[in-house]
Amino acid sequence: MGEALSLTKIDSARQRAVAEALRAFLPAHAVLWQEEDTRPYECDGLTAYRNVPMVVALPETEAQVQRVLRTCHAMQVPVVPRGAGTGLSGGALPRGDGVLLSLAKFMRVLRIDPLARVAVVQPGVRNAAISDVVSAFGLYYAPDPSSQIACSIGGNVAENSGGVHCLKYGLTVHNVLKVRGFTVDGEPVAFGSEALDAPGYDLLALAIGSEGMLAVTTEVTVKLLPKPQAAQVVMASFGDVETAGHAVAAIVAAGIVPAGLEMMDQPATRAVEAYVNAGYDLEAAAILLCECDGTPEEVADEIARVREVLARAGATRTSVSRDEPERLRFWSGRKAAFPAVGRISPDYYCMDGTIPRKRLGEVLNFIGEMERKYGLRCPNVFHAGDGNLHPLILFDAASADELRRTEQFAAEVLEKCVAVGGTITGEHGVGVEKIDQMCVQFAPAELEAFHALKRAFDPKGLLNPGKAVPTLRRCAEFGRMHVRGGQLPHPELPRF
Repeated sequence: MGEALSLTKIDSARQRAVAEALRAFLPAHAVLWQEEDTRPYECDGLTAYRNVPMVVALPETEAQVQRVLRTCHAMQVPVVPRGAGTGLSGGALPRGDGVLLSLAKFMRVLRIDPLARVAVVQPGVRNAAISDVVSAFGLYYAPDPSSQIACSIGGNVAENSGGVHCLKYGLTVHNVLKVRGFTVDGEPVAFGSEALDAPGYDLLALAIGSEGMLAVTTEVTVKLLPKPQAAQVVMASFGDVETAGHAVAAIVAAGIVPAGLEMMDQPATRAVEAYVNAGYDLEAAAILLCECDGTPEEVADEIARVREVLARAGATRTSVSRDEPERLRFWSGRKAAFPAVGRISPDYYCMDGTIPRKRLGEVLNFIGEMERKYGLRCPNVFHAGDGNLHPLILFDAASADELRRTEQFAAEVLEKCVAVGGTITGEHGVGVEKIDQMCVQFAPAELEAFHALKRAFDPKGLLNPGKAVPTLRRCAEFGRMHVRGGQLPHPELPRF
């Protein structure tokens, strides 16, 4: 992380020229270039990285998006797409020589087909709003990231977001049928289909999770699911985090696929309980939340099986939600984990990595070692069912030394994830945050393949440049620094 990034300084003459070109077809209020207006767009949810954009464009129609892209392409101006700005990897970090393209005004639900169980929405529609709108039909949209009351579906597509129910119902990529938008030069493009299959290569899976580097999304067709008839949550307590980690693997090994399977350690539950009074066991070293849904008969049977597995796995205590308000209260604590730790620390850094379930205990113990090594607290909350970790490193951004230690702490944890057979990200993306750890996970030939794919969509490297995939030169520098036990600073980010 470190100090605010200087991603190229703003050229005032260039700034005026770009703003004037955009104002030729956008209303004056939709083109921001004064610093007091552009400053609010300087970062996304990863506030340790900041940079004021040269110009902010706020189109309201697809035709306007197309013209923004064509104008910027003709003027060789980089473009960074932005949704709600809740991302946690610096994926929407702007550039001082570029246009930040906000899709915040694309907030319409365009079509609902309850028989086909699909909804067509614009990218600025909030994740939770989709379920609200289709609730009258007995349907809902399954992916539910913790930020779902604020995050937009366009951002979910960019990062392939998940949520507490992704174990059973999948990530964004499993719940989106079609994405429409424009390439960097303004050409219309569509990925996927409302049909069961689409002709040609499966580019939909490529577009989802591409972090706004291949195309700008203007329309998303999502799958809708029937609301379960019943749902209950088992809350289990454990005397140590390693036993809790083994219990997660035991549940899945027993052939049970819960709707959600989440884990929180004691520092996290204590922070959460003081914030929302979720009813958590504060004496436990770790708790598991395991939700079963379906028909009442299916739920009763699965709950009984889960409790049996948990008892054999070493749970010291289990309780089952007695009604819907209690089920929602159990989940309220997990959903509020991030703001809860924000109350006990000046700043926190929410990490994102994925590991094999059987290595949960090992990695949690490793995180404990890193706490002692760097002198920083780190509550843990995560999607235990699919091994997606979200350690929350607590620090003070006003202290340069704490920022440095936090960055080193995070890097070691991510590299541990790779070492045990996992990945450096699960649902937050790479952005600028983990760009160096891409050098750890992928070989130069693999990185070059990623660059070739990027060039196929964006030969001039103008769409969200410098994100997700490091240059081979940067990886070489990172390798040399790594051998010496140091860490690269984040200079001006490389362009493709």
